[in-house]
Amino acid sequence: MGSEPSCKFCQIASRALSSAIVFEDSISLAFLDNRPLFPGHTLLIPKQHFEALEDLPADLIGAFFENVQRLARAVESGMNAEGSFVAINNRVSQSVPHLHIHIVPRSKKDGLRGFFWPRRKYESADEMERVRAGVRGAIAKISSPGTPA
Repeated sequence: MGSEPSCKFCQIASRALSSAIVFEDSISLAFLDNRPLFPGHTLLIPKQHFEALEDLPADLIGAFFENVQRLARAVESGMNAEGSFVAINNRVSQSVPHLHIHIVPRSKKDGLRGFFWPRRKYESADEMERVRAGVRGAIAKISSPGTPA
């Protein structure tokens, strides 16, 4: 896929924009978020431009997520954190349209409450069953990873 000249994260990967890089290998780059939830909040990106998780080629998934795991351990250790929050915004709420993983150091009583958005229970068992059937139906239509439903 390559690079998108107007993409801020592609510019960081090509060194056209400076950033506080903490990790790099042949497929990915990690740098400190410039507006962190907490110090140590790190973003991991693939060096190639992929907008969302579904765009990441199957042959990169394993190595990319090994780096997610490596960085989660490193952020926790380096920041003396009790744990971490690892998240992906997939298009909605994605501040930069380039796949990126947030790795945020966490500690008990750090002020964050579970997820950052309101949660609700299903209104009924029937509603939950309709949702389950919808997701299972979509999964059944997908013949292989990367194939749209």
